[in-house]
Amino acid sequence: MSTETAFRGFPGQSGNPHRVAVLVRDGLLTMELGIVHRLFRQALSSTGEPLYEVLTCTPEPGDVRTDADVTVHVAHGTDILAEADTVVVPASDEDYTPRAAPHLPPELAKALGRIRPGARIASICTGAFVLAAAGLLDGKRATTHWRSAADLQRLHPRVRVDPDVLYTDDGGVLTAAGVASGIDLCLHMIRGDHGSRVANEVARGTVVPPHRDGGQAQYIPRPVTAPRQSSTEPARTWALAHLDRPISLRELAERAAMSTRTFSRRFCEEAGQTPVQWLTGQRVDRARHLLEETDLPVDRVAAAVGFGTAVSLRQHLHAALGVSPSAYRSTFRGAAGGAAAAATDADGRRPA
Repeated sequence: MSTETAFRGFPGQSGNPHRVAVLVRDGLLTMELGIVHRLFRQALSSTGEPLYEVLTCTPEPGDVRTDADVTVHVAHGTDILAEADTVVVPASDEDYTPRAAPHLPPELAKALGRIRPGARIASICTGAFVLAAAGLLDGKRATTHWRSAADLQRLHPRVRVDPDVLYTDDGGVLTAAGVASGIDLCLHMIRGDHGSRVANEVARGTVVPPHRDGGQAQYIPRPVTAPRQSSTEPARTWALAHLDRPISLRELAERAAMSTRTFSRRFCEEAGQTPVQWLTGQRVDRARHLLEETDLPVDRVAAAVGFGTAVSLRQHLHAALGVSPSAYRSTFRGAAGGAAAAATDADGRRPA
């Protein structure tokens, strides 16, 4: 997978709802602020309790100019950042002015300095320039809107800018390419915190797709060519219905009526990753769902998603999320999940 999916069971401090602080600036893009509030505030526990508390802050509380014909009144100052579990920095229309050198206003530098160690930090669109100027993206993989990616790389050469993906997650610092991918990024964080069930319910309530992998390509204008008579979509649809069996590149290409070479090229253009990377990601996602929502022993989960053996599933899950199937299941299902393993434990080994 192109994104570095960091698994973390991320409860709020002291058992309270996870606090998300949105740091806004003059020229705020209102839709990006709305995304964070709308998605995180829809996330509920199985008993209907809010899983997140979302607060908005700014260096100077009061009316904040937006990119629309409205202002937003922000009551909180940046002192709340010291108690935040996650900090999100949306874009500002001022980010699109010509840039001659890296620049972080003193009030923003002071605000970011208040973020407590260990807090998750994310940006949407050109909010990445703020994180980069603060040094938070140094040595990390990051993205921003494709129109601004070259400027981000030029101004901050220590950042590993990837202009082609929807979002990135590198060691608890996350970036999204634009407004729509900000939705994907928020769902990605909710899914990592509380599992697929909660994230899917939030997506359903917002009427958006429940999951787009961060490695999917941004929609960048390309030279106009003749309309294609075929696409890799039928092959992907077929593969999703047959994840329990081995799937070869030749089979996928035949489903799309293409040569394997043409299919591989078009698949990368349309999905932003190779067929093998995509298949592995889909199998991991299906396994996560089964571990969260069913009592199937891990060897049967492995068979159901096409990894074949519990050992193979364990290796793939650890590579993607850094945890074993047993740890993943216990995070989302608690002690009850362990009892469901029956004849095998969650790592596929017979209990002593």
